[in-house]
Amino acid sequence: MTDGLACRDLVARYRHGPEVLHSVDVDAQHGEITALLGPNGSGKSTLLKALVGLVRAQGSVLLDGEELSGLSAAERALRIAYVPQRTLLTAPLPVHVVVSQGRFAHRGPFGQLDAEDRQAVQRALVDADIEPLACRPFTELSGGEQQRVLLARALATGASVLLLDEPTSSQDVRHVLELHAVLRALRERGTAVIASLHDLSEVRALADRAVLLQGGRVHASGDAASIVSSEYVEAVYGVQLVEGGGLGFRMVGEGA
Repeated sequence: MTDGLACRDLVARYRHGPEVLHSVDVDAQHGEITALLGPNGSGKSTLLKALVGLVRAQGSVLLDGEELSGLSAAERALRIAYVPQRTLLTAPLPVHVVVSQGRFAHRGPFGQLDAEDRQAVQRALVDADIEPLACRPFTELSGGEQQRVLLARALATGASVLLLDEPTSSQDVRHVLELHAVLRALRERGTAVIASLHDLSEVRALADRAVLLQGGRVHASGDAASIVSSEYVEAVYGVQLVEGGGLGFRMVGEGA
């Protein structure tokens, strides 16, 4: 039995367009952070949507050994959470209401939040560093703040699998580091985390495993350090990897 989220021979397309993913195999284990990387248009976002069932796909998607297609919408929502790059939410709902939507599958469409729900929502607000925004209308927030609200909504589900589409793309450096800390804590609790990332140094710093996509196919997969290497970076991105360059950051007060 597969422990975590996996797909086999996954093929996906949008409506009647050409295939975007071609026979993709991915394994994401509980207690690991798996990074999806590759150039723009390589299929990272489509793969995440296919894994969560937002894009119709052929092939097999397994959640802890069970076919995802065999689970009800409520069962999926309890076990797998997804954080998109952007949201279609346009209603000026207070942030705490948006985050509480993550508890929908726990309480049903007409159920009220109980003590456990409220505790989960509060913990998610703190973990995503948006507690001061709890009463602000979602539509008045910056793009980075909205992204953290969507993360909090996903955290509130308590799902054992978390999918994130470029979660650090709109974040300042402090919130990137705080997000890394949250994801590492989830990993320690046994969550399977899958995140699409552009920054290759971030992949090395954060991920246990990496899947390198090119043209909708898996070019390589394995431990993150071996995938972010000169051979693969040059083959897929067409650039040379320069070791030791760039900027590094850590939270103030952390050891050297």
